[in-house]
Amino acid sequence: MPHIMELFGKTRVVVREGKVVEVGEPIASWCPVFSKAAEVLELTAEEAKKNMEYRIKELGMFTPERKFDHGVFVNFGASEIMMTALRRGLLDSTVTVCDGAGTVITSNPALVQGIGALMSGLLETEPIPQIIQGIEERGGLVFNKEKASIDQAGGLVKACELGFRNIAVSVVCPEDAEKLREIERKYDIDLILIGAHLTGIKCSEAEKLLGTLDIITGCASRSVRDLISPVLQVGTSVPMFAITQKGKELLIERAKEVDSPLLVNTMKLPVLPEHKQPRPLG
Repeated sequence: MPHIMELFGKTRVVVREGKVVEVGEPIASWCPVFSKAAEVLELTAEEAKKNMEYRIKELGMFTPERKFDHGVFVNFGASEIMMTALRRGLLDSTVTVCDGAGTVITSNPALVQGIGALMSGLLETEPIPQIIQGIEERGGLVFNKEKASIDQAGGLVKACELGFRNIAVSVVCPEDAEKLREIERKYDIDLILIGAHLTGIKCSEAEKLLGTLDIITGCASRSVRDLISPVLQVGTSVPMFAITQKGKELLIERAKEVDSPLLVNTMKLPVLPEHKQPRPLG
């Protein structure tokens, strides 16, 4: 089984044995994040291939040389938010996904960031024993070591069975979000759901997600931008929105660890300057 990830405007990239073997076409053509971070002026299949190759070279992504020591990539990314929340005691565990391992449960802030710093939309992966070992050595638990399956609901149940009660889970589709809320009610826990990788989602999907999530990224989604009524927003180009009070608290806690100067103001949200948005919005 190959490794399949979507990145760079939801471009589908297939990796086998540490090599990019297939690249699709992006949905978006310009992203302010990659324009700033990687000086990429247009999202293309070739640029997506180059970026995936960069992640393989620098992080060892999808290879036995996988590194877990990457620092902050963006100030308010999903992994950065979870890292700070674990470090400051707002969470006691997280359920995320990693190449070569699938769903991972951990309470280690550095591991959450090491896994998620350059993680995009991971669709499929296969077990890589060295990656699984590296996760376990850092206090992580791989939900299914034999298959490296991506199963956020199964991971949450396992986290509950281990005794965790304040858990954040990354999620990409409304069906998963609804299952996770059912588990929250069954086990009587405090669950934070963080939605990511939402470029191109339908309006009906966005509506369902906005009714179940605590924090959501705008990605290059027109639906999210049109429907969102956030209680807090960070960033204006690829913004992160808090939908609930619990989500708001996590974003504010993350803001305390950001070194850059911050402007805090009250205004009608969302604030979305047209010239800063990804193009086109899907």
